Amino acid sequence: MTETEALLALNMLPKIGPVRVRRLIAACGTAAAVLAASRREFLRVHGIGEESAAILAAWQDHCDVSGELQRISDGGYHLLTPEDETWPEGLRHLHDAPLLLYVWGKVESRDRSALGIVGSRRATSYGLQQAKRFGFQLAHAGVTVLSGLARGIDTAAHEGAVAAQGRTIAVIGAGLGHLYPPENMALAERIAHGHGAVVSEFPILTPPDKQTFPQRNRIVSGWSHGILVVEAPAWSGALITANNAADQGRSLYAIPGPIDRPSSTGCNRLIQNGARLVMDASEILEDLQLLIPASSDSAPPPASPPLPDLSESEQAIWNALAAGDTQIDQLTTATGLPPSEVAARLTRMELRQLVRQLPGRIYSRATL
Repeated sequence: MTETEALLALNMLPKIGPVRVRRLIAACGTAAAVLAASRREFLRVHGIGEESAAILAAWQDHCDVSGELQRISDGGYHLLTPEDETWPEGLRHLHDAPLLLYVWGKVESRDRSALGIVGSRRATSYGLQQAKRFGFQLAHAGVTVLSGLARGIDTAAHEGAVAAQGRTIAVIGAGLGHLYPPENMALAERIAHGHGAVVSEFPILTPPDKQTFPQRNRIVSGWSHGILVVEAPAWSGALITANNAADQGRSLYAIPGPIDRPSSTGCNRLIQNGARLVMDASEILEDLQLLIPASSDSAPPPASPPLPDLSESEQAIWNALAAGDTQIDQLTTATGLPPSEVAARLTRMELRQLVRQLPGRIYSRATL
């Protein structure tokens, strides 16, 4: 049995968990040696009682390694372990870090430059708009967007990153064979097939429950350089992730909301307690420049290709977009063109992939 297969077996055992598994590996030397150890040896390890020792001694009765490997192959998944080059660096420092990750898609080295976006499942239109806007802007800037693929804010953040043709990682609170919620399967496929990965620490057939979601949250916060809470009531799973981030020494950001809306109470309280109030992704990117080391071997950016021929109206719009993300009403004012002319020219420029539309009828220059 390989070391990865031994880790897979230990990860499948009930009532053990990553903290105790790491103590066992430290005592025995390798994961494979743990599976070969005796009940007496298990009991010498701190935190291992009679029940855990009995489970470990009879590990083959509790997990079907060959069946799990077949499910991994059939699903087109693969395993990522701390020995792999692309293992998220932030997870190496968590005392309860996952033993391994099931991956659908591809985790890349650049995904270490990541920011988590979380919030309410019962999001308002304002929350969804902001999550998608920030997801788009961050991914467009080269930051990988992490979230949990849940309904509401998570979904909008992933959608924004995909719309920007950027990177996003969905950390789910179930096995990959029980993707939840099921209506996000199409989004998960888009993520896995070219925009990032869907990952889980749970065996493939693990259904979601009240314990798996909080466990998932520590991975989102541990992997990320910081967490952005977009919208959250006073009692929200997103606040668990925020608390994890604070405990792990991560940066914490929050988008303010109306003080009379329960949906904004959690974010407003976070800001009161020290989270940074942000109104645009550029404010987060300024912080991340301090947190994400520049690659020493990165090549200089290539020269921009010449701009395609533009009409006089399109040139005016292009010039107005030099200031950054701009609402369509502001473009109308800046160019002096009729609103119908601006809308028509923007549509034409979108088709030519010169500009991108963000949520809220906001436009930006596309990367040429």
